Amino acid sequence: MTSAADRDIADLAASYGLSFAGDDDLASFVEAVRGSVEGAESIADLPDEPVEVKYPRSEWAYPDPAENKLGAWYVRTDIEGASSGKLSGRTVAIKDNIFVADVPMMDGTHILEGYVPPVDATVVTRLLDAGATIAGKSVCEAYCFSAGSHISESGPVLNPLNHERSAGGSSSGSAALVAAGEVDLAMGGDQGGSIRIPSSYCGIYGLKPTHGLVPYTGILGMDPSIDHTGPMTGSVGDNALMLEVIAGPDGLDERQPDQEAQAYTEALGGGVTGLKIGVLTEGFGYDDSDPDVDAKVRAAAERFAKLGAQVGDISVSMHRDAAIISAAFIPAIIDIMYTNDGLPLGRNEPLVESFYEVQNTWRQRPNDLPEGVKVFLIAAALLKRESGMRYVAKAINQTRRLKARYDAALQEVDLLLLPTTPMKASVLPGPDASREEIMTRSYESLTNTWPFNLTHHPALSLPCGLSDGLPVGLMLVGRHFDETTIYRAAAAFEQHDDWRTL
Repeated sequence: MTSAADRDIADLAASYGLSFAGDDDLASFVEAVRGSVEGAESIADLPDEPVEVKYPRSEWAYPDPAENKLGAWYVRTDIEGASSGKLSGRTVAIKDNIFVADVPMMDGTHILEGYVPPVDATVVTRLLDAGATIAGKSVCEAYCFSAGSHISESGPVLNPLNHERSAGGSSSGSAALVAAGEVDLAMGGDQGGSIRIPSSYCGIYGLKPTHGLVPYTGILGMDPSIDHTGPMTGSVGDNALMLEVIAGPDGLDERQPDQEAQAYTEALGGGVTGLKIGVLTEGFGYDDSDPDVDAKVRAAAERFAKLGAQVGDISVSMHRDAAIISAAFIPAIIDIMYTNDGLPLGRNEPLVESFYEVQNTWRQRPNDLPEGVKVFLIAAALLKRESGMRYVAKAINQTRRLKARYDAALQEVDLLLLPTTPMKASVLPGPDASREEIMTRSYESLTNTWPFNLTHHPALSLPCGLSDGLPVGLMLVGRHFDETTIYRAAAAFEQHDDWRTL
């Protein structure tokens, strides 16, 4: 055994604790491994499927800092869609974990910087088919692994209402650009609250649709069981209209049921008379809750009652366990994103193989990973070494129970109501912030949003007031595929009062 490749195989076997009867046994093993590797690599010679990019690309450009004062743009484009359609004349920002063909993607991390996808995500094609113009890619947190807006390698995204405050994350740039009026609409992504949290912090409308309603084809994810993408807008009407455009099966994403998009905008004038809204008691009064957030959301619940809804408290005691159930999934998420380089094993949807080659390079530059990912990477390895995947299995079983509890509550009421985030937009960590502060600001706001990624219920964050000049977000949660009722209630609230005066 003389070649460096053979020695590498032997060293790798030793790192797994494998032992051999002698040199001949080891040489036989190395030869078997080499043959297996060569067999797998031979697939590289097979032709790939042809790639169709439906709409011409204009030149892209990195934004001038003077025109990017919020730090919310990653790349500027001007990709025009169809000459007519539901979104004709509307500009859209695309979160930078969503593929836009021939436009650079960074996903907030230097590890992926410079990667250029060859295809459009399904949602991008659908937006262009509806007449929208893609105005650019919006900054997101590094690997989308934060609910703050301070860990993107391009720099922090500033809250448009107060530049010292977080815009929320991980869809930070999308929320900031809509709130600042720089685009009409934006696409976000949500694995634990990443649409709803920045919507809450910035005072816009953000929907995490029912899992599978909107195709995830061509979008970087964390785990197919929690990946969602959805609309972020300045009004309920725009949100419903955008969902009409992007929802429904694409025939490619296997997690999608046979559930067609509905005419969501037709529900906007329905009012709330007769609707039953349950104020989820466990969503209030955390140790880190801002008392004014709880008060504003309860006052909003009373406004729904004045508008004709039947409003009362409802309890789902298991809601308070949901955060630790969610956290127990971290080893599975780390496995998909880093052990498997993001590849969703066991699925038969179209994959862009060039991405996985680039993602693999994290192993040569692990110190470029965000702090939270470094911590979770080692914590996941430790948990797997000591307990295998026991806690992930337990979390999956607990999720079944949690879903059943919410479903039972949603048999008693039409919607659940609670604060989107327990607090208003937090202060952005400074450049010398400690690891503890960086991680606290990254994950403190997830408490009420995480559960519904696991249980797949649709949830909308809508602004319900201002406190100290900062928005307060209210979350409405509905039955699976009942986005229509959520929009009906949200529109009634929006039409009755300007949230900025509440």
